[in-house]
Amino acid sequence: MLNTEPLVAFIRELADASAREILPYFGRREMGLEMKSDDTPVTVADREAERVMRRMIEARFPGHGIVGEEFGTVRGDAEFVWVLDPIDGTKSFISAVPLFGTLIGLLHEGTPLLGCIHQPVLRQLMIGDGQVTTLNGSPVRARACRSLADATMVVTDPLHPGQYRDGARYDALSRKVRVVRTWGDCYGYLLVAAGWADLMVDPIMNPWDLQPVIPIIRGSGAMITQWAGGPAEARGADSAIAATPGVHAEALAVLNGA
Repeated sequence: MLNTEPLVAFIRELADASAREILPYFGRREMGLEMKSDDTPVTVADREAERVMRRMIEARFPGHGIVGEEFGTVRGDAEFVWVLDPIDGTKSFISAVPLFGTLIGLLHEGTPLLGCIHQPVLRQLMIGDGQVTTLNGSPVRARACRSLADATMVVTDPLHPGQYRDGARYDALSRKVRVVRTWGDCYGYLLVAAGWADLMVDPIMNPWDLQPVIPIIRGSGAMITQWAGGPAEARGADSAIAATPGVHAEALAVLNGA
């Protein structure tokens, strides 16, 4: 059986190192902001945080692969592959809103093994292995919400479901839940895993957004699939529904017209 303790310890080192690059830029007006070709923002903090994590991985595990949002893929077919999103939620970050995070994932033979969400401003470090999820070292569990009528739902951008999926069905879902808030990006998954929210909907995702949160959600006892219900870890997965078991199936049914 694979001993993941040294890998978890290294994830903590990566989180600390990336935070040292990110925090000096939080709340500043000058942070080297640029718009990428897909019209999403990137800052000096994004790039420097990914650079330092990549250097650390190359030094410690030179045979491992790396997939990063800012600097691409090396050794993508390796047995172990690190998946990095230095600032997931850059739009929040540049607006001095602390609902962003650093995502660090580790794949073993293509399957998500470990995941981390680090919110350096709030000093929240969440790590999951698919069986157990911890927040600052203490185990957390998704809460036992059994009905959409009692659920708190979070989403990154309320316009995205209509742009990428069936907006009318998303609107129907939003009318069925008790509370809807835009506490999204990776922070929405932290809220579900910690038992502070019940449902996170993401109509469009990249591998570096999705793969790190899979072991976190499952380790908390919650469920995560693609928007239409397929496995979140499947090759080409580009969306996610993460929810407590009591509302996951009901949410999928509303979103997909069942």
